Amino acid sequence: MTTQETGWRRDKEGLGLWPHQGKVAITGWGMSPVDRRWDGISMNKTLGAYAILASQLALEDAGVKPEEVDGLLCCEENMAGAVGGGSSAIWAPRPYFDSPYDSEDGLTVVSGEWMLKNMNLPNVKYAPEHVPAIGEQMGMAAQAVADGMCDVALVVYTANNLEGRYRQGGENEDDYVGGNRQWSAPWGSHGGLMYSTNIPLHEYCAKYGTTWEELLGPFVVNQHRNGLMNEWGFYSLHGASGLTYEDYVNSRPIIYPLRLWDCDRPVNAVGAFVFASAERAKDMRHKPVYVLNHNQGSGGAARSTQEVLEDTEEAKARVARMVYEGSGLSPRDVDIFNPYDGYSTFMPTTLEAFEWHGVKKGDAADFLKGDISVEGSHPFCSGGGNLGNGRTRTAMYIDSIEQLRGTAGRRQVTVKAETAICAFAPGNSAAYLCLSSSAP
Repeated sequence: MTTQETGWRRDKEGLGLWPHQGKVAITGWGMSPVDRRWDGISMNKTLGAYAILASQLALEDAGVKPEEVDGLLCCEENMAGAVGGGSSAIWAPRPYFDSPYDSEDGLTVVSGEWMLKNMNLPNVKYAPEHVPAIGEQMGMAAQAVADGMCDVALVVYTANNLEGRYRQGGENEDDYVGGNRQWSAPWGSHGGLMYSTNIPLHEYCAKYGTTWEELLGPFVVNQHRNGLMNEWGFYSLHGASGLTYEDYVNSRPIIYPLRLWDCDRPVNAVGAFVFASAERAKDMRHKPVYVLNHNQGSGGAARSTQEVLEDTEEAKARVARMVYEGSGLSPRDVDIFNPYDGYSTFMPTTLEAFEWHGVKKGDAADFLKGDISVEGSHPFCSGGGNLGNGRTRTAMYIDSIEQLRGTAGRRQVTVKAETAICAFAPGNSAAYLCLSSSAP
C-alpha cells in the first residue's frame, strides 16, 4: 500500500483557481443494492461483495478493464463499522464474528488491501492508506490523477449498518460523558450534530419569519420524490415511503422539532467511481465530466459551546467563497446544485450561502415552497440526496454526473445542465466538488 500523500487538500481561501482544471474527468459510477442492514449471514450482501459489485459496475460504465486501473482509493470509514466512522464506531473486543472470520475486513468494512486481494486489479501502483470519507476522497482522487500518481483511479466508498451497532461503540459505550458532549450525548450518538443544527434553525425561523414545517417540509417531500427516480435507491428497492407534507408534519420528533423525516436512513451499500486523466477519458464509454475544483476543511467552528445562526451563516459563506474561487464559477454559473442533506437542517443556510438561483439570506423558505422539482425551473437537489435514497452519501455525485452527461432519465432537468456542484459536507464542512460537461 502507498503512504497517503499530504499537501493535496484545498482547505483555505486564497488558493485561486485549481490549476488542473480540465485535466481530470469522472468517467464512470456504480452502486450496489441499498439494504437497510446486512443480516450478518448473506455473504453475497457483505460490504466486500457489494464493493466488488459496485466497482465492476463503475468500470463497465466507464468502459474500462480491471487491468487498466492503476489507482485505488478505498475508504475504510464506513459510518458504523469496526474500523471507520469515528471513535463511536470502534468496537472491542475482536473478533465480532465466529471463526474463521478473524477480521471484519470484507464483511462490515472494506480496506484497500482487501480489495487488491479479492478483486482482479493487477496493475495498481497508487493505493494510499487512510483515505478520507467520500467528500474529501473524491477530491483526493482528482488530485492524484492530476499529479500523475495514477491515470485511471477507482474510488470505493462503503456504508454499513448493523443492528445495535450503528455509532454505538467507542466513547458512546461510556457510562459518563464530559466536556461539550454532556449537552448532546443524552440525545443519542448523533445527537450532537442534530442538536447543534437545531438551534440555528430555530433562530432562522424567528429571524426570517417562517416555521420549521414551512421551511423544511416541502424540501424533504421533494427529496423522496427525486429519490424514487433512482432505480438503486432504498425506497425504490424496498417500497416507496409515500411521504406527503402532512406525513412530514405529523411524524414523530427526534430532537424537537427535528422530525424523523428530517434525518436520512442508515443503510448497507457501496458506491464506486472512476476518475481518469482527460487524455485517457476521451476513449471511454461516456462523455467525460471534468473536475473544475475540489475543496476540503471547514468554514469555521462555533465561537462557544453551541453554534448559533451567525456562526452557521459566516462559516457557510466562507465555504462558498472557497468553492467559487477555486472553480472560477459564480452563483449564476451553477446549473446543478447537489449539496449534502444528511439532515434537512443543513439545507436552508447552505442554499443561501451559495446564492444558487439568486437565493439570499432569508429567502430559502419561499424558494423551497416554489417549484424545485426536476421538471421545474429550480431543480434543487435533483438526485434526491440521502433523504431520498438512504445514507449512501453517493446520490449527490451520481446525479451531478448524470445530469451533465444528459443520462439522468426521469430526473433529467429541463434547464441547462453544463456545470454542477456536489458534496458530502455535513455541518460547515468544505468538502465540495465542482464539475463541468466540457473542459475549460
